Amino acid sequence: MAHRNEEEGSIGTSMHGVTAKEHVFSFSDQGEDAWSSHSVQSDDPTAMFAFPVDSEHKAKVFKPLSFAKPHMRAFHLGWISFFTCFISTFAAAPLVMQRIPWFTDNLDLTKTDIGNAGVASVSGAIFSRLAMGAVCDLLGASVMFTGKIIGLVNGCAGGWGDMGGGVTHADGLPHHQSRWSHSFHGMEDRVLHPRLSSVLTLGQDLPDGNLSTLQKKGDVSKDKLTKVFWYALRNYRTYVLFILYGFSMGIEMTINNVISEYFFDRFKFLPLQGFQLELHTAGMIAASFGMANFFARPIGGFASDVSARFFGMRGRLWTLWILQTSGGLFCVWLGRATSLPIAILAMMLFSFGVQAACGAIFGIVPFVSRRSLGIISGLTGAGGNFGSGLTQLAFFSSSRFHTADGLSLMGITAMIFTLLVAFIHFPQWGSMFLGPTSDSRTSKEEHYYVAEWTEEEQPKVRRE
Repeated sequence: MAHRNEEEGSIGTSMHGVTAKEHVFSFSDQGEDAWSSHSVQSDDPTAMFAFPVDSEHKAKVFKPLSFAKPHMRAFHLGWISFFTCFISTFAAAPLVMQRIPWFTDNLDLTKTDIGNAGVASVSGAIFSRLAMGAVCDLLGASVMFTGKIIGLVNGCAGGWGDMGGGVTHADGLPHHQSRWSHSFHGMEDRVLHPRLSSVLTLGQDLPDGNLSTLQKKGDVSKDKLTKVFWYALRNYRTYVLFILYGFSMGIEMTINNVISEYFFDRFKFLPLQGFQLELHTAGMIAASFGMANFFARPIGGFASDVSARFFGMRGRLWTLWILQTSGGLFCVWLGRATSLPIAILAMMLFSFGVQAACGAIFGIVPFVSRRSLGIISGLTGAGGNFGSGLTQLAFFSSSRFHTADGLSLMGITAMIFTLLVAFIHFPQWGSMFLGPTSDSRTSKEEHYYVAEWTEEEQPKVRRE
């Protein structure tokens, strides 16, 4: 059954308690009502969708088994594309880290070489994520779901995409050079090109259509790259989230590169336990870390949404701190484990904590900005790549630390940097320990988002 725009909302009710009944409203001649440079407020009675929508035509329900256009189609294209990216990024990790003889011998790889390769595999995406953030703000992005469920939706999209890192370990290791060469050359035709063409042909920027078309019709205003970047860079929350994601997603990407080596080297000979760990078994254990994303990251986003219903933004922040701190704690335990069963248990608890924290972070990101959301999302994502490169360089790229010691030190570092969550404060919602600002004017959601546009720019984004 199709649904029309069911709920217009009232001025000042948007995003109260960060439950987001409606996204924040904009200016009209009568005052502040619904607006955004990438949102369309439409009273067109012919605007029909498969799900109930809010006043910006964003879906208010999430049905992952549906492929309805445009909301669920955008969701599925998003996570499948992310999944493809992770397979491409970590496809070589099982070959290098599990030390396929012909691979490492032919290339004469040392531990430093392997560590530097791991750093390079994740560092290049730092700049591409920044670039794509700008593209999303200027050329269009799929903004399809209301803030009430954004944590769960982002958690599922990110988590299911992250599973690509686990699939690379579980997909079977090419032990012959000809098979390895064929698998890499065939990746373009079998994985990358089909995903790219499907996004270009089936994707849609916004619920009401593609951004370029809406801009030509005058329904959506064009923005300037310098302005979008400026308002993202001047928001200190951007940098805090950059660091936090570096020690959640960044750690996860680092683990994708080192976990096979850790299990195989540490537990390949267990004479007292009467067990010898096979190379393939180590790969399957490593795969379970990435595959946990199927449920762990969505649970983190869902927990963020649920906590917001009771405690507002404070609930989202505390959820993030608890999950990420627990992930760091279990990372320390993983490095100290002396038996295979304990190590596997520690790894699974660690994977849940750090991956759920990723979902919780992106339960907060959509509320940081309206104008520069793409840039801030890109910067946050780039923080993951930066954190991965940093932790691999510091703890796993030389013989200074054994892998087990590197894991423990990485966990301690993550717990220390997670304390930065306490410094995220929104004037309209407060922080972990402080309430909203006492100023009646600046404590409103509308004022926070309106400040991203100058008085001269505001009429250009006014809804007719």
